[in-house]
Amino acid sequence: MHIMIVHQYYLHEKGAGGSRWNQFARYWAQKGHKITIIAGMLEIASAKKFPEYKGKFIVTEHDAENITVKRCHVSEAYNKNFLGRAWAYFSHLCSGTIAGLGVKKPDVIICTSPPLTVGLTGYFLSTIKRIPMIFEVRDLWPESAIDTGVLTNKSLIKMLYWLEKKSYKSAAWINVLTPAFKQALIEKKNIPAEKISMIPNGADLDIIFPGPKQNWVREKHHLQDKFIVTYVGAHGRANALAQLIEAADILQYQDPQVQIVLVGDGMEKKQLMEQAKKLNLQNVTFVDPVPKSQIGDYINASDLCTAVLKKCDTFKTVYPNKVFDYMAAEKTTIIGIDGVARKLVEDAHAGVFVEPENPRQFAQAVIDLKNNPEKRMAFEKIGREFVTQHFSRKVLSEKYLTVIENLVRINNKS
Repeated sequence: MHIMIVHQYYLHEKGAGGSRWNQFARYWAQKGHKITIIAGMLEIASAKKFPEYKGKFIVTEHDAENITVKRCHVSEAYNKNFLGRAWAYFSHLCSGTIAGLGVKKPDVIICTSPPLTVGLTGYFLSTIKRIPMIFEVRDLWPESAIDTGVLTNKSLIKMLYWLEKKSYKSAAWINVLTPAFKQALIEKKNIPAEKISMIPNGADLDIIFPGPKQNWVREKHHLQDKFIVTYVGAHGRANALAQLIEAADILQYQDPQVQIVLVGDGMEKKQLMEQAKKLNLQNVTFVDPVPKSQIGDYINASDLCTAVLKKCDTFKTVYPNKVFDYMAAEKTTIIGIDGVARKLVEDAHAGVFVEPENPRQFAQAVIDLKNNPEKRMAFEKIGREFVTQHFSRKVLSEKYLTVIENLVRINNKS
């Protein structure tokens, strides 16, 4: 088969971020399928364009045998404000559609959202090329943007709800990443259950695995004797990382050995750094985004890891990618997200839950776990076993391929 994937954030080899689709593409290509990815040119964590793409509209690359990546123009206004981000989405809608039109007819097109605009790209290409579209929901939009206060303009909200509805209607199939997403689509969006599959994110088991704690990361950042609590990921409004800065302020008096390490970038990072400076915190380390190949070392250097989000109902539906990586590296997770993410960690017996945006409770959880190494060790071993059994990306890629093959078979008969 020839599978086209529209993914604005498809990970660059030097980039930081989620590598799920890179792995799926590789697994499918190894089976002899041809893969074409319509991707963006920005490094997602920093929203900066890679130097080799400067001044270019579409660049064609070959990641591996049977894998072609078309890097398409995305405006660098992405991280300036909401309008800048909207313009970045629109620019990729245009460049991605043009790139897709130049590709020999595939058998199926998969559009993975956010942003919602990939659904419009998929609609145009699937209609013109007369192929089925799979629309994937990695996050519920526009609800997430509304609940975090990023989106307030009523006209834009109305337009995004139209775009969401159009994407669902145009799709021959819909895949969601969490059971809560599936429930929301059935109950709130009136999508037939038989049109939806639930194939989640999963663990980078061939990239992330247990390793020595005393590694080059601790040496580089002068943290050899510290008890490290690591957060890896976006520094945006939705992540509400101010709660970790406030927790660090509490912890500096309770136990100065504890060090909060924040790896990544985003719109709120500058403000977070200013907050830490204002509080004169010596127990917070900010690290710029690092390639996926190095993320495992940062996780392995940690004593605890964490995933947190703003306290709102929409985020009760999400599985954070980073939690799978933490468990894969045998690290105890402090989960500051209620709902399905909390259930995931608790069902896996891989960590503890704290109330979102409750820095005092977070600080207490760190102290309790620091003082109970036996509890941490139990969480670590069980967590790795859990993701290996239930969330292996290789197994999940096989499930996804079955969905694709069935859809293509039906389309070819019609």
